[in-house]
Amino acid sequence: MRLHRNLCFSVIDGLTLIFNEGKYADKVIQQLLKRDKRWGARDRAFVAETTYDIVRWKRLYAEIAEVKEPFDRDNLWRLFAVWATLKGIKLPDWKYFESTPTRKIKGRFDELSKIRKIRESIPDWIDNVGLKELGEATWTKEIAMQNEQADVILRTNTLKITKEKLQDVLHDQGIETEFIKGYDAALKLTERANVFVTDAFKNGFFEVQDASSQLVADFLDIKPGMKVVDTCAGAGGKTLHMASLMENKGQIIAMDIYESKLKKLKIRAKRNGVHNVELKVIDSTKPIKKLHNKADRVLIDAPCSGLGVLRRNPDAKWKLEPEFLDNIRVTQQEVLQQYSKMVKPEGKLVYATCSVLPSENQEQIKTFLKSEAGANFTLIKENKVFAHKSGFDGFYMALLERKG
Repeated sequence: MRLHRNLCFSVIDGLTLIFNEGKYADKVIQQLLKRDKRWGARDRAFVAETTYDIVRWKRLYAEIAEVKEPFDRDNLWRLFAVWATLKGIKLPDWKYFESTPTRKIKGRFDELSKIRKIRESIPDWIDNVGLKELGEATWTKEIAMQNEQADVILRTNTLKITKEKLQDVLHDQGIETEFIKGYDAALKLTERANVFVTDAFKNGFFEVQDASSQLVADFLDIKPGMKVVDTCAGAGGKTLHMASLMENKGQIIAMDIYESKLKKLKIRAKRNGVHNVELKVIDSTKPIKKLHNKADRVLIDAPCSGLGVLRRNPDAKWKLEPEFLDNIRVTQQEVLQQYSKMVKPEGKLVYATCSVLPSENQEQIKTFLKSEAGANFTLIKENKVFAHKSGFDGFYMALLERKG
């Protein structure tokens, strides 16, 4: 591979924003890809994937390059040189790469790869938490898988098209996909592509949604005609899935504390042809109290550490703080206590997170069931999804039923 200056400069500029200014990697990369209209698919892929790669392996590369944060531009070029060397890319004769110790880089990599927290490029505290909660064997496999690039998975919008027909439509647009056994609506891209520019996307035939995330709506045991509440709807990936399972019949109340996210859901719902969703901002306790004992089904897609989806958000591990994890566990239990009151007798509730930590998952359910609010509920089943076993995102989901 030959390195091009303008592409490499874009990567360095992006890393400056992500590492030194705390910007989110996905937003930075979106901006970078708009820089030059002449860039082809390969150029854009280089900028996006190289930036993500260096973000993902920041600690390992910094240890090899012997540089510390905050990184100046010279330091960032050193990280880039480490990335290129380990990828087997010949460094061009640029001033940034003068006297790059190629042989030493490979030696340091071999030496540092013996230490898990450096090899997997994670902060000490995350390694300690994972080790404590999951044990060495499971944590070692899981965090290694969390550093693998995630597949692009689509969820067929069955309100508009079948999975088989969608596969044919995408094939005609030059995008090859395959079915995933056990995932009714999922298609996996065999090669990465920008699916958002396709007519199939613009026509609302699919959404991009990881296979593990697609399990959640199914877990809720939804039927057409029900009254369903999605309490932490966000931009609505699971809301839209539920709408398709309900065949647009019944009512979904999509709630969130952020109005901006619900506005995105409104746009997505229109594209998807979904019209049984009502949006509600949680700006006080009133919207919750009005729905006490009213819902056939309630989904709590709880705020969490996101330690099951680091493959998609590699910069999250550098932004997470131990205090956040402590605080989010408190929030998760509060949400369970309050939102469970919306379930009517004999109704069902799903609590889900995109974390693999038991303290955010099954331990929250145990605490809830021992509480006054949880005494009316029975745990029907739970599903602990690990990336290293499934090949998809790490997730947890528990199905609870309220007693009659």
